[in-house]
Amino acid sequence: MKIGIIADSLKKELFAALKEAKELGAEGVQIYAKNENGRWNLLDFTEEQLAALKAELEKNGLEVSAVCGDLGGHAFQDPASDRVAVTKRIMDIAKYLGSKVVTCHIGTVPEDPAHERFQVMKDQLIGVAQYGESIGVTLAVETGPETAVTLKRFIDAVGSKGLGVNLDPANLKMVLDEDIPNATRILGPHIVHTHAKDGVHYRKCDPFLVYNAFAEGGFAQLVAETGELFAEVPLGEGQVPWDEYLAALKAIPFDGYLTIEREVGANPAADIATAVSFLKSKIG
Repeated sequence: MKIGIIADSLKKELFAALKEAKELGAEGVQIYAKNENGRWNLLDFTEEQLAALKAELEKNGLEVSAVCGDLGGHAFQDPASDRVAVTKRIMDIAKYLGSKVVTCHIGTVPEDPAHERFQVMKDQLIGVAQYGESIGVTLAVETGPETAVTLKRFIDAVGSKGLGVNLDPANLKMVLDEDIPNATRILGPHIVHTHAKDGVHYRKCDPFLVYNAFAEGGFAQLVAETGELFAEVPLGEGQVPWDEYLAALKAIPFDGYLTIEREVGANPAADIATAVSFLKSKIG
C-alpha cells in the first residue's frame, strides 16, 4: 500500500500543496476537481494549464491517487442536475493526469432496491460507470451514507466495473458505527481507493438526515437539535481499529493508496505529518 495526501487538506494553492505533500513523504495526491475554497477548478483549466499541472506532478515525483469529483448538493439523487456530464468530464481529466480513480459522494442509497431514490441513482450511475469502464477510470463511491451491505447491493445492481468504492473508515465509524474490518471484507472486491481518516461515533443518527444537512448547509442546525453526533480526530486517536482494518485490506488484497484526509483542526499540516508517520509505522 502507498501513502497519499488530499491536496486540499494542506490549505494552500495547488502547486504549493504538491510540493508540501512530497516533503511530507507522500507518494501521491488526491486533487479535488473543484476546490471548495475557490483555489482552483480543474474543469476550467485550459489544455495548457492541465499540461502544466501534469508537469508539476512529475517534477515532484507524485502520482494522482484519485481526482475528487464532489461538487456539493444532492449528487446523483437529483435527476435534474448536470452531474452525469460533469462527472464524465472529470473522468477525462483524471485519465489525462494518469489516475484511474474519481471519488465521489453519490447521495444516500436506500436499503430497499424498490425505493424511488435507489432507481434514480442507479439510472444515472449506469451511464457514468459504463463510460468510466470504457476509458479505464472507476468512479469510487465514498463510504459513509449507507452500510457496506447496502452499498454493495447498489454497486452490484449497476453492474459495471466502472463503479467501485473509496473506503473511508472514519465515515463508516462516525455516521454508522460500522464494524470496519467486516465492512472492508464485504466491499473488498470493489475497493479501488481509500481515505486514511479517523473519527469517533457519539450517538446513533440517521445518515440520510446527516448527508442531507451537509448538502443543504444545515449540519450545524442538525447538531444543535440532536447534540454532537460524531467527530473527526487525528489518525490513531479515534475508533478506527487500524491494525485489524489494514489486515483486512491486505487480505483482499488491496495495494492502492491510503490517502490522508484532514478536514478539521487548527494545524492540519502538522496532523498530516503525524498521520504519515503513523501509517508508515503500520505498513512499513
